Amino acid sequence: MSMTHRLGAEFFGTFWLVLGGCGSAVLAAAFPDLGIGFAGVALAFGLTVVTMAYAVGHISGGHFNPAVTLGLWAGGRFPASEIVHYWAAQVAGGIAAAAVLYLIASGKADFALSGGFASNGYADHSPGGYTLVAALVCEVVMTFFFLVVILGSTDKRAPAGFAPLAIGLALTLIHLISIPVTNTSVNPARSTGPALFVGGWALAQLWLFWVAPLAGAVIGGFAYKWLGGEVKLGEAVPRASAE
Repeated sequence: MSMTHRLGAEFFGTFWLVLGGCGSAVLAAAFPDLGIGFAGVALAFGLTVVTMAYAVGHISGGHFNPAVTLGLWAGGRFPASEIVHYWAAQVAGGIAAAAVLYLIASGKADFALSGGFASNGYADHSPGGYTLVAALVCEVVMTFFFLVVILGSTDKRAPAGFAPLAIGLALTLIHLISIPVTNTSVNPARSTGPALFVGGWALAQLWLFWVAPLAGAVIGGFAYKWLGGEVKLGEAVPRASAE
């Protein structure tokens, strides 16, 4: 598959993730009388990954996240020479999705960017008022386990065909845990799009939502590379089982 097609898949996959996930937070989470709440937003993020992993994952690998791309490199699954290309497509997709979401959301009379526009934050801008340290630890740990799930579920020794479900469910669980802490990033592209529109505090705090996910992803990638090991010719391989 050509690089152009792969980058196109990453653009559209990240676009859908940001539009679907952040869109559910901005448009539907607190909808009058019958909002979907944190649980609905968490599910929406998971569903974006599941749907696009099945739709275009076979084209680009279905990263849709700069942290995932870096973590896959750390895990020995992705070449360093292509990281920047993937990052550019992912960030562009996130920004484009935020632009479309802004056009939709601003069609409501009382819309205001001061509501946060699904941006990630800590301290005064954390949904639950969590500190910078708490936000940093949360994002590193959540991204670490996200990469472990991604690398494990896509391992050749894992059951075939179920990786998108495992990854999407992992992202849902991550959001259920961490929305109150940071509004959940684990994805620098997802954080960058809304922050560019909000500006001010969102841009000032954006550094954490690049540093922490990237650090957690690298640690997760190296950890799974050690944990999974290399299967040598003639070596018994543990078989995955539904039993």
